Amino acid sequence: MQVTELPAEGLKRQFKIVVPADDLSAKVDERLTELARTAQMPGFRRGKVPVGLLKKQYGQALYGEALEQAVNQSTAKAIEDRGLRPALQPKVDLKELGEGKDVEFEVALEILPEIGKLDFSDIELERLKAEVPEKEVDDALARIAKANREQRPVDPPRPAQKGDAIKIDFVGSVDGVEFSGGKADDYVLEIGSGSFIPGFEDQLVGAEVGKPVDVKVTFPADYGNKELAGKEAVFKCTVKEIREFVDKPADDELAKKSNFESLDAMRKAVGERIGQDYAQISRSMIKRQLLDKLAESHKFAVPEGLIDSEFNAIWQRIEQARKDGEKLEDDEDKQRREYRDIAERRVRLGLLLADVGRSNSIDVTPEELNQAVMREAMRYPGQERQVLEFYGKNAELKEQLRAPIFEEKTVDFILELAKVTEKAVTPEELMKAARETDEQAAPAATN
Repeated sequence: MQVTELPAEGLKRQFKIVVPADDLSAKVDERLTELARTAQMPGFRRGKVPVGLLKKQYGQALYGEALEQAVNQSTAKAIEDRGLRPALQPKVDLKELGEGKDVEFEVALEILPEIGKLDFSDIELERLKAEVPEKEVDDALARIAKANREQRPVDPPRPAQKGDAIKIDFVGSVDGVEFSGGKADDYVLEIGSGSFIPGFEDQLVGAEVGKPVDVKVTFPADYGNKELAGKEAVFKCTVKEIREFVDKPADDELAKKSNFESLDAMRKAVGERIGQDYAQISRSMIKRQLLDKLAESHKFAVPEGLIDSEFNAIWQRIEQARKDGEKLEDDEDKQRREYRDIAERRVRLGLLLADVGRSNSIDVTPEELNQAVMREAMRYPGQERQVLEFYGKNAELKEQLRAPIFEEKTVDFILELAKVTEKAVTPEELMKAARETDEQAAPAATN
């Protein structure tokens, strides 16, 4: 095998490789010898078929097999001998091809950049920290108590009023014609919940059991069903039962009903959960700060092929959004440039984090991967077993959970080295800062 390195440009590498015809012939002859040991053809016993006859019948296929093997092996050796790390699969261009001739081909590839030693000790970041106010815990407990209210039939009977839960049958029609999805029996509706079309619930205030009520509404112009959007409709309703809610206090009984030993234990758990929500918001903000600083301070070359791949993935989503009717930038060329910059940023940060992780032996353990699968399963209450089985049968899908875990662990590693100061803020200040950060960030710009 003869390898000639062609002129390089940036991260691009190109080689001209020549594999002697004798090497290919030897590979073909070796395969023919192996085949002859077990081959069977009409008129010959197994293992007694002449090699010449086998070559006549299978020679072309064996040559193709030998050629593919020679190209793959010689390409891999040329890359390995030079200690290169390809960013993508090398591209092979066959120049000279024909049985009995030397095989000449060119290999083009892009390599991963050498990022070098990184020092994160001079990165300065600010982490916002919000304490959980007692009032917020009280409000949360009040919401839990409200969700656990009991219902009882109104006694003595009276017309429905705001806040009641009524059981109704209804049939909706437009211009006297019933429409699909506009009919229900024994539907329980809380008057004032805002769960129905604007104006619907208000017209049921004063309704009485057993007395029909015609509810007239106009569907919103942006209603999901385009056939109904903006149209006037009439719902013929019959109230079958009126129930009122009985408030439940936030007490030990409620706590036990919610699987806590006492109200104090439930209060503590609620406070911790709210605190975790604040911590997650704070975490997202400091991570964005970190990624912004890394992107600003590390301007190494990035493989064009990786940028193209990332940009194409982003642009497919943009085109799908446009097909779905989403209003987008009119200047497509400008938008393409903006999203290509985003793609380059994503690739650069991905390479940087990957290099940090590799250099510092950061890895995702099987336990962490299993925990991620469990978290995915918990997102689908009642279907946990099916989700777990699905991931168990799809190893590749399970592996997709590895990348975000690796990224978070690498970010944590860098945060430990950076100069991080904490700033105490109120929950309102934290939420305001989070909104402002989201508004300032370019769409999809974060990794």
